[in-house]
Amino acid sequence: MDLEAARTAMIDSQVRPNDVTDRRLISAMAGVARETFVAPAKRASAYADVMVETGPGRWLAAARDFSKLLNSLAIRETDRALDIAAGTGYSAAVIAKLAGSVVALEQDEAAAAVIRQNVPGVDVVAGSLKAGVAAKGPFDVIFVNGAVEEVPQAWLDQLAEGGRLAVVVAEGGVRRARLYTRSGGKAAYRTPFDTAIPMLPGFEKAAEFLL
Repeated sequence: MDLEAARTAMIDSQVRPNDVTDRRLISAMAGVARETFVAPAKRASAYADVMVETGPGRWLAAARDFSKLLNSLAIRETDRALDIAAGTGYSAAVIAKLAGSVVALEQDEAAAAVIRQNVPGVDVVAGSLKAGVAAKGPFDVIFVNGAVEEVPQAWLDQLAEGGRLAVVVAEGGVRRARLYTRSGGKAAYRTPFDTAIPMLPGFEKAAEFLL
């Protein structure tokens, strides 16, 4: 399999036709080898229009959804970025080509070690995903790899003024991308597109009991 040709075909068929207009993002995705972020047995699927599981509760999102979500952030070269639930590091590798600096957050040291190995130079932190990384903020952009039912307030609080947060929110049976923007100390959102990005474990709403 010619992986470079597969990467080009992925961009031409899954990224460009789906309103992804950021040329820097397209170039960044062309420069990152997706196959190195999945298990060897799954490398043939790295450029297919599918989600590829990279570990328990972690997925390499299909290029269409990944690129649309990143495109909505309009990342600048001076931005400080936080990559939440970074998995094996693919998203951090792409964002590192766009932003001034990247902090990648995973829930334990074993996962963090994988990212450090795959993406040298990125600042990797192990800790609570819901808590974010307040000590290294505020952030101009926050990218979340996975869907949640509720957006933690801590994430919104760690946005700088004018900062943007891209996340998928599950609403009933539908999952919708949300782009939050912080202005005047408050965060408002818009919903640019629907997606099938999988849920992040532990981000389901608490059960409500009605009397």
